[in-house]
Amino acid sequence: MAGASRGGRAPQKSGRRTATDIGPYVSRGSNRAFVVVALFMAIAVIFLLRLVYLQIIVAPQYVAQAEESRTVGLVVEPRRGTIYDRNGNILAISVDATTIYANPSEIDDPASTAASIAQALGGKSGDYIDAVTPGESKTFAYVMRKADLEAATRLRDMELPGLYFIDDTRREYPYGQTGGQVIGACSVEVNQEQNREYYVGICGLEMYYNTILSGTPGYYEAEVGADGTPIPGGVHESKRAVEGQDLVVSIDIEFQEELERDLKEGVKAVGVKSGTAVVMDATNGEIYAASSCPFFNPGNRTVVPEGSMQLKAATNLFEPGSIFKTVSATAILEKGTMTPDTKVKCPSYIEADGYVVSDAWDRGDEVMDLRTIIQKSSNVGISLSVEKNLGFDGLYEAIQRYRLNTLTGIDYPGEQLGYLLDFDHWSRVQGYNITFGQGISVNAFQMLAFYGALINDGVSQTPHFLVRKPQTDETPTWETHKIIENTKAIPQMVSMLQSVVSEDGTGKDAYLEGYDLAGKTSTAEIYDEKNGGYRIEEYNIAFCGFIANSNSPFVCFCGADEVPGDRHVSQMFHDIMYDAINRYNIVSK
Repeated sequence: MAGASRGGRAPQKSGRRTATDIGPYVSRGSNRAFVVVALFMAIAVIFLLRLVYLQIIVAPQYVAQAEESRTVGLVVEPRRGTIYDRNGNILAISVDATTIYANPSEIDDPASTAASIAQALGGKSGDYIDAVTPGESKTFAYVMRKADLEAATRLRDMELPGLYFIDDTRREYPYGQTGGQVIGACSVEVNQEQNREYYVGICGLEMYYNTILSGTPGYYEAEVGADGTPIPGGVHESKRAVEGQDLVVSIDIEFQEELERDLKEGVKAVGVKSGTAVVMDATNGEIYAASSCPFFNPGNRTVVPEGSMQLKAATNLFEPGSIFKTVSATAILEKGTMTPDTKVKCPSYIEADGYVVSDAWDRGDEVMDLRTIIQKSSNVGISLSVEKNLGFDGLYEAIQRYRLNTLTGIDYPGEQLGYLLDFDHWSRVQGYNITFGQGISVNAFQMLAFYGALINDGVSQTPHFLVRKPQTDETPTWETHKIIENTKAIPQMVSMLQSVVSEDGTGKDAYLEGYDLAGKTSTAEIYDEKNGGYRIEEYNIAFCGFIANSNSPFVCFCGADEVPGDRHVSQMFHDIMYDAINRYNIVSK
């Protein structure tokens, strides 16, 4: 048949497709593939920018934060200087101790850890729980600073995770209360910003010489690993600590112990608990022993009696009473208008400005020489002697010249300046009163410095404790003052003070066979700050003196406070001088 294919089959189309063939299945306007690629590229760019930000822009900040998180900064406290007595005995010292800290992030069982710490260090587990409890970014906390070495070793041996130990020092006072008020004490100050805990003197020589003793702190940084131990090469000290200087002071601690015993017995004998005793070398001002009752123990401050932290001889003022008659008599003798044998008509009392001045014992009118006036401590006699032979203006000038209205300059915190009314405001009765030590106030060191001039050729020395700084071998110098200009008056005054310690004198209980003790007693009224006037039947009593005609350089003040009735501390002076004689081989000339 025409048109039929060979083999009887219809012809077939080729298998290759053209664009025309697939056109119906492809949309020429679609961008799906492009979007996918663009999205991928955008994410890649973001990651790249983030990587650049982290690795380049903020990398130093994160490195610093990471380093900070594993860095512990500690202030390196310098060792506080040691205080020695004049014979090399240690009075205050910084001993080895251990500061313990925790990395709470390493502690899985805070309660158990706190209980173990309490078992080793003492106290209750609750005292330590905060330090060992983990918190946000908490990798450091103090457990105990300046812990006892033995207690710290007990804790170290427990090998508790998260606890670490640093060498430290702690202040100790080997002699306890002996010399406590002189040596003073330290308190621990805390500086939270610097994460620092350090000693500061709060009284006594620890306070007065705090800057010298404390030194200068340094700073220590340590980068620690996960276990809290320092990373090798990650420990450095940015500032070296400068150790505190040692001090040698004038106290003889063994004599100090004897003086405190005599003071304690002396105030007990007159029925009180408060008093003061001081022994000073009049030739150079060095204080060999000084104390006040009640005593103070810087090593055990669980109980601190009121007023016990201060040395009352410097910090307390009192109306001196009859020990001031020596001032009045010396001024008269210097002027040369009287001698110890000059006689004075002494009525039983004198009147002035509506007041009556009388003696402490009943007597009629009589004539007394100046020696007897001092020996028997006549208020009327010394008042009239000054009025007629010196003048109240002369007494005022002498008080100024004798530096009894001037601070002594003692190296002890809190020295108080007494009261002296300007002469333009003196009434006649005030003039009388001041001649025998009423209406004027002083501190005990002022009286010691004056009495010391009587055995030091009229020269007053500055009372002081510091003798030497051993590291630098520095010896401080102290001011001296020529206060008694007419030295011919001195042996006359000393001889009258010797008569006070005679059988007929008010200080006869101070007598020591074989020695010429010289001094003056006082029974001073106490001003009533609440009600005005003076207290009734309550006195501050004192004795100030020395051993005359001997090789002794010592001058001694002793006193008792708020004593009921007319009593004396002459026996206390006797006991202190007896101890000094035996200890320092004092002999009569």
